[in-house]
Amino acid sequence: MKKLLIIAAVTALASQFTAASTEAADSEKVFKFYCAQCHGLTGKGDGPNVTKDFPVSPRNFTNAKEMDKLSDADLKNVIMDGGPSVSKSPMMPPWGKTLTEAEVDGLIKHLRGICKCKGKQG
Repeated sequence: MKKLLIIAAVTALASQFTAASTEAADSEKVFKFYCAQCHGLTGKGDGPNVTKDFPVSPRNFTNAKEMDKLSDADLKNVIMDGGPSVSKSPMMPPWGKTLTEAEVDGLIKHLRGICKCKGKQG
């Protein structure tokens, strides 16, 4: 009986780990597909779309000092509703009709991993 409980516990932990790993991998794929063109693969704001003629400098997600000024709600608003919704550049498109809420939440976690910061609380 103890063996069965141990096996069940290990299986449950493994499935949680797999789900978390899959979620992180999915968030990275979403970031690479939708965000990296401007923000770059590493989030430094140096994506392939950003040329000398690009009208703005995309946010550098590796700048923890700046990213810490933003709450998760701030990030969600700009991702869902675009730059103009928060008085930022119209070059940042709204993704609210393209991405699911779960994908946006995953992106926010991914961005927090890039900046290694928690952001403004509240």
